[in-house]
Amino acid sequence: MGGILVVAEHLRGNLSAQTGEVIGLARELKAAVGGPLVVAVIAADPVRFHAELALDGVDEVLAVEAGEHFDPAVYEEAAHRLALEMKPRLVMLGHTVNGMGFGPALAVRLGGSFVSDAFGVEAEGGRLLALRGGYGNKVLTKIDVSASCVTTLMLRGGSAKPPPAGSAPLRIVPLDLQAAAVRAAEHRDYVDPPPADVDITKAEFILSVGRGIQDEKNIERFRALAERLGATFGCSRPIADSGWLPKAHQVGLSGKVAQNCKLYIALGISGAVQHLHGMKHVETIVAVNTDRNAPIYNVATYGATVDLFELADALEREFN
Repeated sequence: MGGILVVAEHLRGNLSAQTGEVIGLARELKAAVGGPLVVAVIAADPVRFHAELALDGVDEVLAVEAGEHFDPAVYEEAAHRLALEMKPRLVMLGHTVNGMGFGPALAVRLGGSFVSDAFGVEAEGGRLLALRGGYGNKVLTKIDVSASCVTTLMLRGGSAKPPPAGSAPLRIVPLDLQAAAVRAAEHRDYVDPPPADVDITKAEFILSVGRGIQDEKNIERFRALAERLGATFGCSRPIADSGWLPKAHQVGLSGKVAQNCKLYIALGISGAVQHLHGMKHVETIVAVNTDRNAPIYNVATYGATVDLFELADALEREFN
C-alpha cells in the first residue's frame, strides 16, 4: 500500500480551485507517504481537464467517463474501484458539498480511517497527523492517521496552494458505472448561494477587528477605515458569532484562511488558537491590543499596546 489518490471536482465545466489545493497538499506529503501521486477526474469528457490537473508532482491523471452532472453514487463507485486497483495510502478530496456527498461513504467502503474538514497534514517522525478543529473549532486537534490502512481525507478550502504546471501523462480508465447511476434521484438545476461581499482567501491586505472594538455601532467606522486603507475588512469569530459581520468576513479555523495575504492588521484581537490558524502564516502581521500578554503577539511582526480608537483617529487623519 502506498501513494496518494486525489479525486478531482468540477462544476459546470470548470475545475474546482479547491482541487488544485488538494493536489498542492498531496504534493507536500508525497515524500513522506511514498508511492505515486495520481489524480482521477470523473466527467462526461474527462480528457478536457488533463492539462489543468497535470500539475507539478502529479505522476498520472486518470480519466473516467461518466454522466454530465455530479452523482454521488457514481463518484463513490468510481473512486472505490480506482482505490482498490491502486491501493493508496491516502485518498484525498475537497471538503465541499459534493465531497461530503460521497467521501464518507467511500471511507466506509474502503474500511480505513476518515478525516473531514482537515486543513493540513503534518509528517512528523514517521507519523502522519491530520489537522482539524475541535470543540466547535475552539482548539486545534491533531489526528494520528499513521496506521497502515487507507485514510480518506477531505481538505478545507484555502488550506494549501496549488503547485505549478507539470507534465503528467493521461490514462483513460474504462469503468462501467451504469449500475451505480440507476437511482431515484436526478439532477434538476443549480442553485447558487448568496454572493459574499468579500473573499478573505484571495485578499492580499486585510484589516480585521475583534472584541476590542466594544460595540456593533463601531463596525461601520472600521469598515470605512479598511476601505480608506485599501484593505479587505475581516474579523475574529466573536464578531461573526454576534452577527456584527457576515461569516464570510471571519478569519480562522471556523472561517477563512488568509492564504494570499501579505499584510494583516489585527485590531483588538487577542489571538485565540482558531483565529491564529487563519493568519499566523502571513508575511507581515501588525497587532494592536492593550493586553501585553495577548497570544497574538507571539506571531505578530509588529505590535502596539495602544488604544485602537486613538490609532483609528490617527489613521483617519493621515489618510483623509
